[in-house]
Amino acid sequence: MARRVHRPLEDQEFDFIVGMAQDPVLAYFTGTWPKAAAACRVLDDLVAELVRGQEYGTRLTAIRTDITRCPGPTRRYGVTGAPTVVLLRSGEAVATHAGPMDMAELRAFLDAHL
Repeated sequence: MARRVHRPLEDQEFDFIVGMAQDPVLAYFTGTWPKAAAACRVLDDLVAELVRGQEYGTRLTAIRTDITRCPGPTRRYGVTGAPTVVLLRSGEAVATHAGPMDMAELRAFLDAHL
């Protein structure tokens, strides 16, 4: 089954997607200010590639969250900067990584915690 990256516009949408997910959720928090924007665009491309593939796409739901649009989840998961990746199971954070990542680091993060 092909997956896509969800982009909730409000806290309630984020909570709905997480609540409905039967798989682990990779929530990645992004920002649009100049210092964060480039690293966030790179992470967005990496996650999009992962969810299209067979290795992670069939066992992972991804949510791209703008930290200024969804302040509730941002506070709930202790996100203080962008980009930040949080792996969730049943709505609970099981692993977090703050800062830029390349594909090898993202795969290692997922492999260690899925």
